[in-house]
Amino acid sequence: MSMVGFPLLLIPLAIYNIIVFLMPGVSFAEPLVTLPLTSGAQWPVTLSDVLLSLGILMLLLEVIKGARPGAKFLTDHLLSLIVFGAALAEFLLWPRFASSAYFLLTLLALVDFLSGVALRVRRGARVTVAASRSARPIPVEARQEPADLPAVQPAPVNEPIIPAPSEPTFAHPETSAAPASEPAAGPQAGSASPPPETAH
Repeated sequence: MSMVGFPLLLIPLAIYNIIVFLMPGVSFAEPLVTLPLTSGAQWPVTLSDVLLSLGILMLLLEVIKGARPGAKFLTDHLLSLIVFGAALAEFLLWPRFASSAYFLLTLLALVDFLSGVALRVRRGARVTVAASRSARPIPVEARQEPADLPAVQPAPVNEPIIPAPSEPTFAHPETSAAPASEPAAGPQAGSASPPPETAH
């Protein structure tokens, strides 16, 4: 099962509690190791520095988990709030927890809780805006159908398409021949004249 609901800031806080209650002789201010830097200086790394570095890395992982879709439900925010409340109570009530390192770890727990809430609120607002845009009614003007146009009947597939008749061409009067039905002028060559009458 995924550890999405597990508050990772609890790890450095738990290590601090283990050292305080089970190893009372361990000092958080004593250097564990001394690292030489490029400048030539020596950097003493204490137990408080290690716990703070671990807490910052855990906070980074918590923010990454909270930015994922579907992560950081109400139980996750409640667990983060419980971790912060317990750390704050230990810082205020127990003398061994009154140190700058533990105060910064408590502050990281508070940042974890607030960042999770802020990411959830922003994601919820984005989902609400997207839902309102998708549920917006279509204007009446956009829903009106276009005016009815005269239906155009397509030509039947089986019937041949007859081309439109071309315009008639008229010949010039000088070049046109005489109509065949008009009789020729003058006597016809093949006609016979009536016989002359004879006197009795």
